[in-house]
Amino acid sequence: MRATTIHAPFDMRVEDVPDPVVQEPTDVVLRVLRACICGSDLWAYRGESARQPGQRIGHEFLGVVEEAGAGVRGFRKGDLVVAPFVWSDGTCAYCSEGLQTSCPSGGFWGSVGSDGGQGEAVRVPFADGTLVKLPAEAASDDRLLTALLALSDVLGTGHHAALGAGVRPGSTVAVVGDGAVGLCGVLAAKRLGAERIIALGRHTARTDIARAFGATDVVAERGEAAEAAVRELTGGQGAHGVIEAVGTEQSMRTAVAVARDGGSIGYVGVPHGSGTGLDLSVMFDRNIALRGGVAPVRAYIPELLPDVLDGTIDPSPVFDLTVGLDGVPGGYKAMDERTALKVLVKP
Repeated sequence: MRATTIHAPFDMRVEDVPDPVVQEPTDVVLRVLRACICGSDLWAYRGESARQPGQRIGHEFLGVVEEAGAGVRGFRKGDLVVAPFVWSDGTCAYCSEGLQTSCPSGGFWGSVGSDGGQGEAVRVPFADGTLVKLPAEAASDDRLLTALLALSDVLGTGHHAALGAGVRPGSTVAVVGDGAVGLCGVLAAKRLGAERIIALGRHTARTDIARAFGATDVVAERGEAAEAAVRELTGGQGAHGVIEAVGTEQSMRTAVAVARDGGSIGYVGVPHGSGTGLDLSVMFDRNIALRGGVAPVRAYIPELLPDVLDGTIDPSPVFDLTVGLDGVPGGYKAMDERTALKVLVKP
């Protein structure tokens, strides 16, 4: 089969690699119908996170089961399924608690020795604990299929951030970051009943999506100017909940600064390039809570899936560029140069 591999910073290739096969009775082999490029993939692309030459990449995908191991009970050939960005056995204590990202048997797509989502097919370990079945008719609905792809990561990650931020009906929420996760955080905050949602971002194409997703205000400033703007919008108090969806020191400082005393920050931006920027004494004095981390999206898919299927929420607008498999290297370049928000891949 053909799959995307990374060889060095800015050196992405689509190459022939061995076809995946069932290795364990609990495996399935999945033919990929839709995949995408994540903002976190850019850290490998830029050389900010280490990869071995030739390593696979990509962790967001959905597709059709081509082969199922003898031990697989919940899936058979022809089933349409979505894969969360971490596989998990579904039986350990962490999985039973809804923290599949800490499963001792789990792992990340594209890690050394595993298939990545940006290819034609993937071997899925622990299929029964990992995959979620989708309605077969969705395969013929291009927009719905694209929306369902967001369940593999960004929609669940935005939801995780909103939960960490303590979003509740009537609350005011600030969202730091105008990438796909931040925009899905806006969508999640709206779904959870936030009355006011302040999106921090300066790219009009992205803030237009934020408004469509439910943002009531947009703040284009950064740093201290952004803090002042949010304070002005909130009568000097700040937001009850803050979604941090970037992962830099500056974004975390901004999140703390715009939070209301007694508020909460839900952080899901992958930390990169610097320290966290946290001043514990400030958080202590102002009673600010911090919750978040890598999102256990497998726990959230059953809750979010019905709302995507019936159109209550539609995350598909975050995908603003579509490429075939050969176009993946160019897709990375477009996202790195911020000429694309999130690239959809149709193998």
